[in-house]
Amino acid sequence: MTRILLFAPALLFCLALAGAQPKERPKLTDAKVLTADHVYKKTAEGELTLHGFMPADWKATDKRPVIVFFFGGGWKNGAYTQFVPQAEYFASRGIVAVSADYRIESKHKTRPDKAIEDAKTAIRWVRINAATLGIDPEKVIASGGSAGGHLAAATALVEKFEDKEDPKASCKPNALVLFNPFLNGKGRTITGSDGSNIAEAMSPTLGLNKNAPPCIIFFGTSDAMLDQGREFAAKCKELGVRAELFTAAEQPHGFFNREPWLGVTTRKADEFLTALGYLKGEPTLKLPASAPELKAESPRP
Repeated sequence: MTRILLFAPALLFCLALAGAQPKERPKLTDAKVLTADHVYKKTAEGELTLHGFMPADWKATDKRPVIVFFFGGGWKNGAYTQFVPQAEYFASRGIVAVSADYRIESKHKTRPDKAIEDAKTAIRWVRINAATLGIDPEKVIASGGSAGGHLAAATALVEKFEDKEDPKASCKPNALVLFNPFLNGKGRTITGSDGSNIAEAMSPTLGLNKNAPPCIIFFGTSDAMLDQGREFAAKCKELGVRAELFTAAEQPHGFFNREPWLGVTTRKADEFLTALGYLKGEPTLKLPASAPELKAESPRP
């Protein structure tokens, strides 16, 4: 805790809880999906796996879009299982879904810069192995929650923290689906592997540019990091980058992990990906009439 010196206690609490998951997570689909695990990286701290979910009619010769999920937990805790419900659902909608392992402090004794390295490696591995995975390497979606949302955004917008052993392929996704992500560490202290402060170097907002991928972002209005999402969306607007920000009234950090918001946010992400041409037809996820609604926020200058 002492190595993240300038985080507000509420922000630390948010990041830590983001990886916490209900003991029994609801399923978002009853459709049959195929599964396959792939070791994508061998590190000094252990092997890292991509846990794949494919449509029932999947073939390796397909060229489907792919969505890569990164779990939350403050770069310290968490597991790939956090995004299994969403992965299963999007596989049932016809695309390939992957939920990634990456190095975390509690298990691997590593700092956030190693997590960024791993996230970039994961996107590159997916692209390079497109023919095995049955995916289109030009239709790669990165997604995640809290620290995992940060990692998804970092693959697109953070230039540092490259693994020198990575093959020469782009780690930049073609679209982003972000659930209450950490986006800007300016003015804070986050210690990297070499002991230096990497808070600004690892901040996606500070790397935003006109070539950033289109994104959808979800936050609860009671989340201490909501202002980061609003700042990010406003900067995207200035740059001419498509960014959709949706908020859930009076909800805290990590709200998307629980029903009814699990279903509500997944369906809205489905609509976003359909609008981009990555999915086809209406979402198959049906919400009850009593389901709450997300509010679309207009980016503020």
